Amino acid sequence: MAIKAKWKKQNSQRSLLCFSLLTIPFLLLFFLFLFYKQDSPSVFRLSTNSLYPCSMRTHGERFLWYVPHSGFSNQLLEFKNAILLAAILNRKLIVPPVLDHHAVALGSCPKFRVLSPNELRIQVWDHAIELIRTGRYVSMTDILDISSISSIIRTIDFRDFVSLWCGVDWHFACLNDSNTQSSQLDTLRQCGSLLSGLKGNVDDCLYAIDEDCKSTVWTYQQNDDGRLDFFQPDEQLRMKKKFSYVRRRRDVYKKLGPGSKAHFSTVLAFGSLFTARYRGSELYIDIHESRNDRRIQSLIWKSEFIPFVADITNAGRKYSSNIIKEPFFCAQLRLLDGQFKNHWKSTFSGLQQMAESLKRKNSLPVHIFVMTDLPKSNWTGTYLGDLASDTNSFKLHVIRKEDDFVRHTAEKIATSSLGMRSGSVRFSSGQANTTKWHCPNQFLPDILLYVEETVCSCASLGFVGTAGSTIAESIELMRKNAICSG
Repeated sequence: MAIKAKWKKQNSQRSLLCFSLLTIPFLLLFFLFLFYKQDSPSVFRLSTNSLYPCSMRTHGERFLWYVPHSGFSNQLLEFKNAILLAAILNRKLIVPPVLDHHAVALGSCPKFRVLSPNELRIQVWDHAIELIRTGRYVSMTDILDISSISSIIRTIDFRDFVSLWCGVDWHFACLNDSNTQSSQLDTLRQCGSLLSGLKGNVDDCLYAIDEDCKSTVWTYQQNDDGRLDFFQPDEQLRMKKKFSYVRRRRDVYKKLGPGSKAHFSTVLAFGSLFTARYRGSELYIDIHESRNDRRIQSLIWKSEFIPFVADITNAGRKYSSNIIKEPFFCAQLRLLDGQFKNHWKSTFSGLQQMAESLKRKNSLPVHIFVMTDLPKSNWTGTYLGDLASDTNSFKLHVIRKEDDFVRHTAEKIATSSLGMRSGSVRFSSGQANTTKWHCPNQFLPDILLYVEETVCSCASLGFVGTAGSTIAESIELMRKNAICSG
């Protein structure tokens, strides 16, 4: 009997052990499921004391986010396209900062070699946060006057959106507390990773668009949804790159508007919105008119030219009238960047022809305003050096960012906070952000390019620009709209 009892006891222990071995994995799976569910991207756990669905953070508003790239002229083009898409899709546009020149590069659409939208979004997010952290943040609407379209388009500054979406007040950069800054930056990294689409779409919170210029041309009301675009990669390129991209035209309203999965997302995240004419087509966005939508057609007309804010425009006008004083012509010479560094001869040739013509027809000296990326110390041995040395025939004018009037204008831009008035909403109260913050590490914005472009628009004797330069195209548009005569 004792042996039998002992056997039963051992058998019971074995059963208990087997049961435990079978149960423990299920318990581990259960707890992992709970952990995953808590960490599910359908809610944001971005601060120690909050766990809110994104719709609660953003008060039910729907946003459009995009990521600019390259120099300011390209960023301006993308801003205009973003305005148009936000209006078509009835979303509030997140106004980005002015990025450092070439801090983010797209690549080449004609060569089908571009960064993916996810890669672009995370790069731009990181750069924007770095601009905030280092006190160098300048909003596009600190530089551009969008008052003419404010009744058509709703906007919010990126910094206020960060506060709403991530639960982090962007003024953390003003605090002289390394621990607080480190904690906030860690939260922002998590937030940016999610918003960039690295973890995929997020229920009704985020719809991250994967389509880019390799596969898609966005249109509106052209009855061409799904059709092949005119420009396709040629067979040689397909074989060389070993890809099978097919570019189709997509109606942005049908694809991303009411009735689509994207429509219900709080944030609709594009990649780059850069486009350009190429081989009889547009590289990414082909929306130049809207005959059946008067509101959008009006916006297309009004957004074709978006002027600089009054402080910048006035600075350029005053320099023209008070410093140059005489009739002058403008030479915009891009010589050191990208493809332009290989075309000095043709660039200087156009300038020389114009200068010699004005020398024959006008009283001397002929006044020339020069905007160039070639430092004055390197003019020797170039045609610019020849012009500068011929003081009897020509008087050259240049602006430096250290000039008092440029610095004074930059100070006014920095203190006006126009970008923060652009549809800003505080995440804590839902009220307009009118608080003035003075950060000890705040830098003055670099506005030299914008003042130079304005001066060039005032050149009554004419303008010579660098062929293929988007800066030259911007100046021509300003001159067409007679910005200096207003």
